Amino acid sequence: MPFQLPTIYALASGRPPSAIAIVRVSGPRAAATLESLCGRLPRPRMATLTTLTSPETGPIDQAVALWFPAPHSATGEDVAEFQLHGGRAVIAALFAALGKIEGLRPAEPGEFTRRAFENGKLDLTEAEGLDDLIHADTDRQRRQALRHLQGLLGHRAQTWRKQIIEAMALVEAGIDFSDEGDVSAELMAPALQRVAALKTEIQETIAASAQSERLREGLQVAIAGPPNAGKSTLLNRLARREAAIVSPYAGTTRDVIEVHLDLDGYPVTLIDTAGLRETNDPVEQEGVRRARARAESADLVLWMCEAGDDAPPPLADGAPLWVVRNKIDLAATPTKGKGGFAISAATWQGVDTVVGSLVDFARDTFGGGEAALVSRARHRALLTETVEALERAGQRGARAMRSSRRSSESRFMRWDGFWAALTSRRFWIRSFGSSALVNEGLFHVKRYNVLGLIHS
Repeated sequence: MPFQLPTIYALASGRPPSAIAIVRVSGPRAAATLESLCGRLPRPRMATLTTLTSPETGPIDQAVALWFPAPHSATGEDVAEFQLHGGRAVIAALFAALGKIEGLRPAEPGEFTRRAFENGKLDLTEAEGLDDLIHADTDRQRRQALRHLQGLLGHRAQTWRKQIIEAMALVEAGIDFSDEGDVSAELMAPALQRVAALKTEIQETIAASAQSERLREGLQVAIAGPPNAGKSTLLNRLARREAAIVSPYAGTTRDVIEVHLDLDGYPVTLIDTAGLRETNDPVEQEGVRRARARAESADLVLWMCEAGDDAPPPLADGAPLWVVRNKIDLAATPTKGKGGFAISAATWQGVDTVVGSLVDFARDTFGGGEAALVSRARHRALLTETVEALERAGQRGARAMRSSRRSSESRFMRWDGFWAALTSRRFWIRSFGSSALVNEGLFHVKRYNVLGLIHS
């Protein structure tokens, strides 16, 4: 009997309770599952109102059932979908019924996406785009993730692969005509031009990748300063909720508190830290140590102090630092002319100016234009490796050109060396991860030819 993958099922909608829940089943037992729960197999790709019934416990719920025969489904397998009421008891009853059907088991995290990938419904960059889209917190992150989900990076890689094959065809023709120096040289020149142009294009793609990687990760902004400077009050103001405890007693904040903000589409993580001071309290000492560490690793530090406090921040040089003088509503003397920002976190006075400057800082960091194609360090590393191999191929091709006046045997060896460089595994676009173990919260992949770009 041929091996069959188990049929998997999972909740495809949000956490219950909800008005509607969607449960999907994928695998060779999907049709049998529909027949067991619905009494019959619905027409393909037609929404069918039915009563889901467990053979053991009776009716579960009135639901809409859909049937997607392979390969015309999201995973490329037979897929069943149930749209039912989103009560916890309803979903639990359906899962209990599914668990009693032979050959079914709950899906592992990301397993539906993995099967779609394995069946050619998604390439790896599209799967990564799906993961990024699910976790996108801002509109700019959403747009960047959607570009990957639409396959723009994969399509570009296919174009690069075509250019490589065209260069290889010229090189192979040069090998065939290696005993005719003029003909082989005429073929070598355009092959070298294609290699050089491709190397330049990939280098430009890599150069534009830094901002896209940062956009995916977000900006880290630490609020640091002495105790009772108003750090937690500012955090709560910007978060528009009571994220941190505010107290008149010094040392209230002892651990790091993070709040994720959407500033004009840019993802910003605001970090509230313990007040920096000398203390004998071991718990507060640990809080101060963590505060310093987060301030030093942040992209930007907002140094909070009271109006009139001109003491230099006791922080090591590192991230850009903005001085924010708080409590200007209580200041006895004006704070103008001292640089930085003058605000009242309690009354919101001047806070809009800080927010506007944060948006400008994020725009400068992430770039205001269209997101680049490369948004992960893995993409950048593989493309960098490709550029290095292109450079080696170009050098071998240049040496072959210089040997064009030599014997036909010498020309053949030079041409063959250029061709070998072009076909090297290290040179190919390497399918953006085919030989790597990929585990980024999506799924595990071992030695798959992800984009079909190489032949190992």
